[in-house]
Amino acid sequence: MLNAVLKNANIYTENGFEYGTLIIENGIVSDTFSGGFVPDDAIIFDLNGSFIFPGFADVHVHLREPGFSYKETIASGTAAAARGGYTDVCSMPNLKPAPDSAENLKVQLDIIGRDAKVRVYPYATITKGQMGEELSHMEDMPEAIAFSDDGRGVQTDAMMEAAMIKAKELGKMIVAHCEVNDLLRGGYIHDGEYAKAHGHRGICSESEWAQIARDIELVKKTGCSYHVCHISTKESVDIIRRAKAEGVDITCETGPHYLILCDEDLQENARFKMNPPLRARADMEALVEGIKDGTIDMLATDHAPHSAEEKGRGLEKSLMGVVGLETAFAEMYTHLVKTGVITLEKLIEIMYKNPCKRFGLGREKGISKGEIANLTVFDVSEEYTVDPADFASMGRATPFESDKVCGKCLLTVCDGEIAYKA
Repeated sequence: MLNAVLKNANIYTENGFEYGTLIIENGIVSDTFSGGFVPDDAIIFDLNGSFIFPGFADVHVHLREPGFSYKETIASGTAAAARGGYTDVCSMPNLKPAPDSAENLKVQLDIIGRDAKVRVYPYATITKGQMGEELSHMEDMPEAIAFSDDGRGVQTDAMMEAAMIKAKELGKMIVAHCEVNDLLRGGYIHDGEYAKAHGHRGICSESEWAQIARDIELVKKTGCSYHVCHISTKESVDIIRRAKAEGVDITCETGPHYLILCDEDLQENARFKMNPPLRARADMEALVEGIKDGTIDMLATDHAPHSAEEKGRGLEKSLMGVVGLETAFAEMYTHLVKTGVITLEKLIEIMYKNPCKRFGLGREKGISKGEIANLTVFDVSEEYTVDPADFASMGRATPFESDKVCGKCLLTVCDGEIAYKA
């Protein structure tokens, strides 16, 4: 376990940021600020005013293993997470085999136990094979963080209601990718995973917000805890804001690209192809307001790596998905914090505090004495250019390629051990 002294740092605590020294002894935060006992073999880090944050949590990542390890592995995906300051990630179930039974989920759990560099909490599917026709063996998968058919919306009211009733019984949350198939243009293709033809041009706003509205009524009926994936439209923000005002048990997330980019930034390049797509400027502005007023609870990257060949077919024919674990903090800090749109405290709230609380990850105390060290260190003054060639992820497609940003991860400590060091 790690013995270390982190000197001259702005440390995030329950009381906000305080300047001082943090000491880690045998992986445990043994002292802060006062410069107490230092173990003989401690590694000394003089941080020169850098920031120490609690390790970030991303509740929506695709680690691709088992089944699609040519895109990403649990080893490479969690290395990317650590390099981005994350100590906790929730892995989506678009896998082969799909985690729709205890036997299938165990395949993923075994790889996590062997290869993960940060903590990984797997989702189980809502329906068998994510086909929307029959509930998965939900009661047999207590290890699942929640249930999701991410990549596919559950199309029938009856199936979603049944899933919510079962999840409520099990004390688990339904995490929904909201998309109405009948509102999509261009149909579907299948190329290694579920994907939509014509990309951005075929996915209208109503396909998202209409299913959110439906699900909210089902949440009111069943009492299920409910979380919406990657919202992207102004209507979604308004619907969720009203539901929260009514006391509905609902939270939601959005991604950095939806807060920073809009369809005016779209280029004829597959690094801009994701689902949901980049929307209009009015949608982007509504999402930012949703972050500011608390309607949107958390930031999630929807880190979705593909092979170079799969992302090399142009905007129309390439698969959906971009990577984001290694750029999320820097992009948000550069474009929203440095510009005064949100505070640094708000950024840490949506990248750490809110996801940890909602998903029950048990790390809500910030950095405090006696707690195992789960933290990350960023130099927010260092400017650099986003270069996918430097990524730990096997995925390279990012809409932020060549963007100049501030916020370099220097160190990530997970469960008292160094997970990443620059």
